[in-house]
Amino acid sequence: MKVLLVNGSAIKDGNTFIALSEIAKTLQTEGVDAEIVQIGNKPVRGCIACGTCKAKGNGRCTFDDDVCNRILEKAEKADAFVFGSPVYYGQPNGALLAVIQRMLYAKGDAFRFKPVANIAVARRGGATAAFQTLNMAFQMMNMPIVTSQYWNLAYGRNPGEAAQDSEGMQTMRQLARNMAWMLKKFKGVETTEHPETEPWNPMNFIR
Repeated sequence: MKVLLVNGSAIKDGNTFIALSEIAKTLQTEGVDAEIVQIGNKPVRGCIACGTCKAKGNGRCTFDDDVCNRILEKAEKADAFVFGSPVYYGQPNGALLAVIQRMLYAKGDAFRFKPVANIAVARRGGATAAFQTLNMAFQMMNMPIVTSQYWNLAYGRNPGEAAQDSEGMQTMRQLARNMAWMLKKFKGVETTEHPETEPWNPMNFIR
């Protein structure tokens, strides 16, 4: 079993990466392979509704000069997905949304019926709106949405600050355990009745 985690931040080792890494590490302790890929900071094209991917029937976007098709190739071999994004003006990174839209349209069969989770990382506000936006596309693809003990959010502005969000990191770990449990159930692997949980570790803005 393998989970593909997509880092939708232009910053390679920033707070979105920290949250995804917490998920990846926990997946691995659950016996599930995890790979993090980053969309990077190079230009990403939006879909132009040309229909070439459908006309050619090859499941590839006509634009082959950015990360879309390279991530799509990995997606075909994945059993589940996690997409992570920083919050920009209450929304996910536009480049990540462009990649998701193009991949789902070009080759939706690489995603249908596979579990998916989305996470949003914010300085302060807009995280729930960004999280909901990310979920919407995958809800149209018959994909089970993996949840956690709270909305899949983490907080931090400067590089490394998300690691100090103890509740956010716990939410990421619980998300990973829930995903691993779901994958095992789908694959017919004997597992526990419910995923393992940790004692709740709340963290408030005002300390």
